[in-house]
Amino acid sequence: QAQLAESGGGSVQAGGSLRLSCAASGSSFRAPYMAWYRQAPGKQREFIARVASGGSTNYDDSVKGRFTISTDNAKNTVYLQMNSLKPEDTAVYYCAAMVSGGVLSWGQGTRVTVSS
Repeated sequence: QAQLAESGGGSVQAGGSLRLSCAASGSSFRAPYMAWYRQAPGKQREFIARVASGGSTNYDDSVKGRFTISTDNAKNTVYLQMNSLKPEDTAVYYCAAMVSGGVLSWGQGTRVTVSS
């Protein structure tokens, strides 16, 4: 069974940086897209960034210019580099393996807290 395991969350002050990792096993890493989502308290899960198997990337406007999604195919790992963090970035961050029609599998999530 495909599995995704996130790590790298934590607490940071506004303006700081964190790098999240998502280790994929099974068929997850061969999905057409790997993506990051987040869910803030009391809000719906929202799309953050996506990388296609060919390398092209897409970002939500709320993180564009601050976050970078990348992959290390040798390690079957997807990263989310988060810079210039804001308190509104506080959320649980989820890794996802995707096809064009939606999400195939989710990770368990990693919590990010940004204090002002």
